[in-house]
Amino acid sequence: MTQAAASFSLAGKTALLTGATGHLGEQMALALGAAGARVLVNSRSLQRANSLAQRLQEQGCVADVLAFDVTDQQQVSEALATLQGQPLHILINNAYAGGGGTIEEAETSQYHDSYDMAVVSAHRLLQACLPSLREAVRQDGDASVINIASMYGMVSPDLRIYDSRSDTNPPFYGAAKAALIQWSRYAACEFGTESIRVNSLSPGPFPAASVEKAKPGFIKALVSRVPLGRIGRAEELQGPLLFLASSASSFVTGSNLVVDGGWTSW
Repeated sequence: MTQAAASFSLAGKTALLTGATGHLGEQMALALGAAGARVLVNSRSLQRANSLAQRLQEQGCVADVLAFDVTDQQQVSEALATLQGQPLHILINNAYAGGGGTIEEAETSQYHDSYDMAVVSAHRLLQACLPSLREAVRQDGDASVINIASMYGMVSPDLRIYDSRSDTNPPFYGAAKAALIQWSRYAACEFGTESIRVNSLSPGPFPAASVEKAKPGFIKALVSRVPLGRIGRAEELQGPLLFLASSASSFVTGSNLVVDGGWTSW
């Protein structure tokens, strides 16, 4: 193996992935495990977390479960206390849940909930993980925090491609993801001198298989907006994620890596 190829290895490292059992999270977990990391599988559902951890273990990966709600400060504190000073090399803030809608229809509470899930929870997790991130730097010289943002933190959704107003990608989602991108830059500057790198990763059109099956017209409209002429496959996030998680990106911090098939280039 060449030195360049070896730089993508996560052997001997520990990674905490929030929202691990979702559409994109599952592929991220599989990538981390295949690259050699011990994967701490997070979900609000203990059953789903156990199921994914078992799947990883059956593939020869090392995986443990940390089931907690990222919006609950007490649950976060109690779960992360179990690390007890162990090194945490990689923290991936991926958890998100929320509905659709437009400005005219949105409730103000949805803005609060979205911001709490996307931005405040990233703050919550980074604070709770700092001792373990610093221990990873002490032992191995590097730690990486990756915040999963979105192309809609950069551009507005095209409301014309959605089947109904209630199905539209909502304003509070993009606003929260835009804030997360900016928060990532702030964190990169604050912790850069400690060798804790912080970047954001912005996926583009990655609809779940259930959406592909149920809404072929919508998928066709999505595809028409993508320069590459197709939607993304969840596994296509694996390479960009491993780049940011590994020493291959050792001089990369404060960046927003966009994986959108060229959507934001129009």
